[in-house]
Amino acid sequence: MTRALNEKNSISLSRGNESFTRLRRFVEQRAPVEQCELCSAELGPSHQHLFDPVHRKVTCACVSCALLFSAGTGLKYRCVPRRIRHLGAFRITDGQWDSLRIPIEMAFFFNSTPEGRIVAIYPSPAGGTESLLSLDTWNDIVRDNPELSSIEDDVEALLVNRAGSGHGHSSADYYIVPIDECYKLVGLIRTHWRGFSGGTQVWEEIAHFFSALKERSGPEVSRA
Repeated sequence: MTRALNEKNSISLSRGNESFTRLRRFVEQRAPVEQCELCSAELGPSHQHLFDPVHRKVTCACVSCALLFSAGTGLKYRCVPRRIRHLGAFRITDGQWDSLRIPIEMAFFFNSTPEGRIVAIYPSPAGGTESLLSLDTWNDIVRDNPELSSIEDDVEALLVNRAGSGHGHSSADYYIVPIDECYKLVGLIRTHWRGFSGGTQVWEEIAHFFSALKERSGPEVSRA
């Protein structure tokens, strides 16, 4: 009888260990829950971002914390808008682009209130790199594209992609986008870049990124 009881206990213990192992594997396989970086509240897949204009840092935030910083300027963080606008009739000449001194065919431009000027950044394998900007040329571009005057300081940017046509994808694209999308592109290129030219994968990722932007964009900003 003692032997039978021991065998029964052994079977129960074995089953218990198996259940514990399955539970542990389930917990380990669950994706980590993203949290608000200000109050640690749990965040869903689609959540608000805040931007620190001084340090140029994007922060994930819950709805409550985002509302605290939706009042505008004078605060550490700025609430990042979500609108995306495709500029279907954007005007820029090759000469104007060259004078902006961007070494690649991709960049974003935004008005930095802490620095009191327009900042130009282009993505690279090392991350975002700032380029010296010709203010006269930028003013000419704004004059030819008055929709740029509606860009919200610090948290929106003109995103330019003139590199697609050289890699078998779409021709030049121009967008007004939230600043977090620009840094998302920077991170994507830094993560996937391989070798001297980037490799096939990074250009496929770039094409998918801009394709998704176009799908999510509002009514195209164009001229009659």
